[in-house]
Amino acid sequence: MTNDDMWNDTDGASEGRVAFRARLRDLVLTETNRRRREAGLAPVASPNTLNPTSPAAKELHLQHLAVAIEAAAEFGPILTELADGIAERAGRAGASYPELAEAAGLHTRQAARQRWPKAVGTGWRLYTLRHGHDGAEVARFRSREKALSRGRYALLQGQMNTSSEYAAVVADSFNGVIWACHFDPAIYDVTETALPDDLTTVPAQDSDQHARWVHAWTTHVHRAAEKPHT
Repeated sequence: MTNDDMWNDTDGASEGRVAFRARLRDLVLTETNRRRREAGLAPVASPNTLNPTSPAAKELHLQHLAVAIEAAAEFGPILTELADGIAERAGRAGASYPELAEAAGLHTRQAARQRWPKAVGTGWRLYTLRHGHDGAEVARFRSREKALSRGRYALLQGQMNTSSEYAAVVADSFNGVIWACHFDPAIYDVTETALPDDLTTVPAQDSDQHARWVHAWTTHVHRAAEKPHT
């Protein structure tokens, strides 16, 4: 096998994977040539264009190796983080663990679940308190940001209506409260509040515990709104 054959070896990879490898190699070579120009050396079209036993070839391959190792060390964690974020977005879009496993080349759905335990089923629920209502309304969102913005919007829109929302919390798919606020007439704006420990987990909507949670939340909001501002 010649050097050129080695450079183009596919290892039995699919056509798409071969093209992907080629693009990565091109990026590494582009960076190598950038550094060669900075050092006053001529760029090369391929790592195999020089006499394979020449000092110039040795210098080129060492430069190329340094860039490849640096790229692997630097971008490996970045690519892992990128993949994690993509998996979570896929889960929010409705992807299942078997589908994530297939896309990621993992053998089982358990492997996908182990790698991305919060990907599937990830969602955010908005609970609001309304004047004249004993219970909490709920809306579900696939985006954390949309849940938060919808909560703020509901309170700002409701401040003119005595039967509308005056407090809100957003809980994640594990029922943990990630954000809480209420409309404060003293400052005429939405203000975030820190909940006590017994309110940081939202019980199931149809449970007796949920009704007690709503009552405790209502009491907490009223007390927070009554506190004097400094």
